Amino acid sequence: MSPSWRKKATMLILSLVILTGMLKANGLSLNGLGSKAVSMGGAFIGLADDFSLVYWNPAGAGFLSRPLFGVLATDIIPTSRYEVNLSPDTSLEAKTKFSHYLGFLLAYYQPLSEHIVLGLGFYTPTEMGTSWKGEDFTPLANGINYDWKSKIGMMTVSPLVAWKISDRLSLGATFNLNYGQMKWSQWSGQFEVSPGTYINPGQYEEGLHGFGWGLTFGLLAKPVDWLSVGLTVKTPSTIKFRSKINMYGLSDMGYPASSEVRREVKWPWFIGGGVSIKPVNKLTLNADVQWTDWSQLNNITTRYLDPIWADLIATNMADVRKFDWKDACQVRFGAEYRLSPHFALRAGYYHDPAPGPDQTMHVLLPTFDCNGITAGFGYDWNGLSINWGFEYLKGKDRQITLEGIGSESGHWQAMPGTYKMYQVIPTISVSYKF
Repeated sequence: MSPSWRKKATMLILSLVILTGMLKANGLSLNGLGSKAVSMGGAFIGLADDFSLVYWNPAGAGFLSRPLFGVLATDIIPTSRYEVNLSPDTSLEAKTKFSHYLGFLLAYYQPLSEHIVLGLGFYTPTEMGTSWKGEDFTPLANGINYDWKSKIGMMTVSPLVAWKISDRLSLGATFNLNYGQMKWSQWSGQFEVSPGTYINPGQYEEGLHGFGWGLTFGLLAKPVDWLSVGLTVKTPSTIKFRSKINMYGLSDMGYPASSEVRREVKWPWFIGGGVSIKPVNKLTLNADVQWTDWSQLNNITTRYLDPIWADLIATNMADVRKFDWKDACQVRFGAEYRLSPHFALRAGYYHDPAPGPDQTMHVLLPTFDCNGITAGFGYDWNGLSINWGFEYLKGKDRQITLEGIGSESGHWQAMPGTYKMYQVIPTISVSYKF
């Protein structure tokens, strides 16, 4: 690798060690919860008629007349590839390991009266990660095989209340208590300790955790029997992460091997609207538009409590990570056809645009323009409902060049090369109305 490319790679990796914490974006999250909802392309805000409504639209609970309990399990299986020419004689081709990232949802709803329903949901709105084959990155890491992997997840507890104003209108809200975790391992890069003098701390590891809270508000209207319209608003939620970051190789050079850190990551606003219609008795058609205020995610700062670390990281300009993400709007469509009173077939499609520009695209947090194809079926009998769904999510290949990155953002903010990604996501759920 050429000296100029190595310096750029070093600056890149230094900036990655303060990476985002928990980000909910395409390629890094569940794009919805609930086997029925997901198999209909995640177009569910205007329907919200099963136990996953705590995630989609809490107002749907207002139309429940019987207690309802449900449980869901889902598995995200991602595959990513990265290729780049480091020099005329050296290239890097990397592929992720075969990995599983499990998610779940449990929810219970209890009508208290004809108009008031209480509920409680426990679920994973974000569960994702990347596990690269370390040997593929040895050309970038001085020929040494380091761990390159991450696991990003969040668990949420959401008490719910819904008020059915009339037979045609319901309002709902949840309080969302979020617990976030982030595990991160990679090569630390090279640190400049004085002009022209570099050290290599070796393996970098972090395991951060923290809490935050937010609110969800929902409305569901059924002006006529064949039409329902929904609106969901999720407020921002700031997760305050804290824990310890380790670079054990620093101890061999007289530096502390670890430092306590503080980092805040803000989930942005989410606003979604949906429509559900029944043109004929057996067919349901859904459509959603879901907007996320990603432009709030501009810079993320990590504060190092050890003064030696703080000075070392600041000197190498790695305490602030630049993103410059843009607002994104998902469009979703879904359909359900009931073959009988007990059996239903479902299918859907959605488009999820990439919020991240070329200037901040890198291998540990890539974003893609994604197209999702979904399908599934459901079986209902005497209050019991069993649903299965499957999602195939394909990211549009991204070709990032040095010219596309530009000089104003600094080459260390992005990693040039070719990025490819796809995911398969099976899901199954069981629920019962008492």
